[in-house]
Amino acid sequence: MVDIISKRSGPRAEDQRARALIEKNRATITKLADQFSNGAYSASREAAAAPAEPQASGLIVSDLGAGRKAETPRPYIRISPNRRVVMVDMETNRQMHHLGEIRRVGGQPCFVLATKENGFFSPLDAALAERLAPLDGAALGRERSEAALAEEIGGLLDLD
Repeated sequence: MVDIISKRSGPRAEDQRARALIEKNRATITKLADQFSNGAYSASREAAAAPAEPQASGLIVSDLGAGRKAETPRPYIRISPNRRVVMVDMETNRQMHHLGEIRRVGGQPCFVLATKENGFFSPLDAALAERLAPLDGAALGRERSEAALAEEIGGLLDLD
C-alpha cells in the first residue's frame, strides 16, 4: 500500500496560532527585549525603519587609486620562495623587473635569465639582459648561495 502525502495550501493551523499569540503579546515582548538590551532593540528597529543620511563630518576619505610614484626608486634584488629572481623597489615594494628564476638543470639549481631562448613569455629588455648574460646558467651550491647570487646580480647592475 502507498500513502500519498500532498502539501495543503495555506499556513498550518499551529503556525497561525503562534503568530496570533506573538502579535497579541507584541508590547510585552518589545518591553522585555528593551529591558534585556538597555533599549538597543527599539533603537535598532527605528534605525532600520528610517535609515539616516550619511554625515560628512568625521569621515575618513581614502583614495584607492594608483599609488604615487616614488621620486627615486631604490631597487634591490629579491629571490622569492617560488625561486623567482626579481628587482624590487625598496620604497613601494613593487616589482620593477623579472630578471629570471632558479631552475634545476641537470639536477643542480641554476640561475636562468628571463629571455625568449630560455622559454620566458615576457623577456627582459636587451640592456639588462646584456649586463646579466655572464650569470645565465650560473650554478648554485656550496660556492654560490642565493644571497651571493643576489649580491652578484646587484653588482652587475650597479645597485647600492
